[in-house]
Amino acid sequence: MRQARIGDIPILSRVAARSYRAAFSGILEPEALANRDAALFAERFASSWRRMLVAVQRDEAIGFLLMTDGHIDMLFMDPDASGRGGGARLLAEAEARGAKSLECFRDNHGARRFYERHGWRVTREYERDFAGRNRSFVFYEKGEAV
Repeated sequence: MRQARIGDIPILSRVAARSYRAAFSGILEPEALANRDAALFAERFASSWRRMLVAVQRDEAIGFLLMTDGHIDMLFMDPDASGRGGGARLLAEAEARGAKSLECFRDNHGARRFYERHGWRVTREYERDFAGRNRSFVFYEKGEAV
């Protein structure tokens, strides 16, 4: 694991797009997924890369964490690298750096199992607009019960 560098933006953008499609294909419509491509993530990461940690395997970025003021904005692993402990290491580092909250699609069962296995608890459920539609979300906090 290491701090992100500006030169990581292209690969992290591709990881984000691949992970997004893999995780949310059963939650979001194809047109919503199509809009979240590497170019969109690259634009976002241009201003946020300094707040990112990168999971690296054999000198290749395989995942990342983006955190703002104790809130985990994104924790994505490349689908080909998922299940090998990189996400758990990123989450542990986020916690060590003061992560206190995160948001997740209510129907993202894989992510929810992952966070709950690591001691995160849902503190509220709600709906909000996302990609042009009202979506169901859950809000997690570390160690708090519903």
